[in-house]
Amino acid sequence: MTTAELVQQIKQKKSFLCVGLDADLDKIPEHLLQEEDPIFAFNKAIIDATHKLAVAYKPNTAFYEAYGVKGWLALEKTIRYINEQYPDTFTIADAKRGDIGNTSSRYAKAFFEDLGFDSVTVAPYMGKDSVEPFLAFPNKHTILLALTSNQGALDFQTQALVNNEELYHKVLKTAVNWKNSQNLMFVVGATKASSFKTIRELVPNHFLLVPGVGAQGGNLKEVCEYGLNNQVGLLVNSSRGIIYASRQTDFAEAAKNKAFELQQQMKVYVDQLLS
Repeated sequence: MTTAELVQQIKQKKSFLCVGLDADLDKIPEHLLQEEDPIFAFNKAIIDATHKLAVAYKPNTAFYEAYGVKGWLALEKTIRYINEQYPDTFTIADAKRGDIGNTSSRYAKAFFEDLGFDSVTVAPYMGKDSVEPFLAFPNKHTILLALTSNQGALDFQTQALVNNEELYHKVLKTAVNWKNSQNLMFVVGATKASSFKTIRELVPNHFLLVPGVGAQGGNLKEVCEYGLNNQVGLLVNSSRGIIYASRQTDFAEAAKNKAFELQQQMKVYVDQLLS
């Protein structure tokens, strides 16, 4: 999917909502455990209920890898279902990969060609030659970890360098000079809303994937105040707050209601940009 196609979906749905498909057998409704593939059954119901409200879905691969071959098959079925039934929806493999040279090329091939994702999250720590193999795939997007929402982000990401420039600033400024950097997006946690103004000065035109709204306490209003650009430029993710809104048989409807609440808040900002 091209960036222009993603922007068009945002305008049509008046939403920049991304739903995180972090399916956990310990948390999904008990009645689904009788299904042949409980994870896929859960994901399918969530997708069908929310696809008119969300422009993106983001399975975190750890929740599938934890169940071995069965989990990976559920992931394959999930992404195939989205691509076949809702092909205008942006898909994110939250895999946080990153390695040098040919290894990164194999990771990229796995997620972009074999599984058919539109994007994948990648760690920047190993530098240019670990990221550029992902960027080489046309109309695919590499979402680079920049400033994450976890407490441990303070261990490295915000540490000042010799010129008092914080490390994540250096990551942003360096990455936009890599080959095919137009295919870059960046992860910026919603709990770091005070940093969005600076981030937008460094990367004014790139999309930001923003986890942390909802269960982690991120504030959508604060994120939008400084994070929006003239093409919206945000994908705001909610996982647990939507998919686990209920553990009863009404779980899909409850997820739809939670997604609708967020979409209605987002609609205000999209309308302002379009007016």
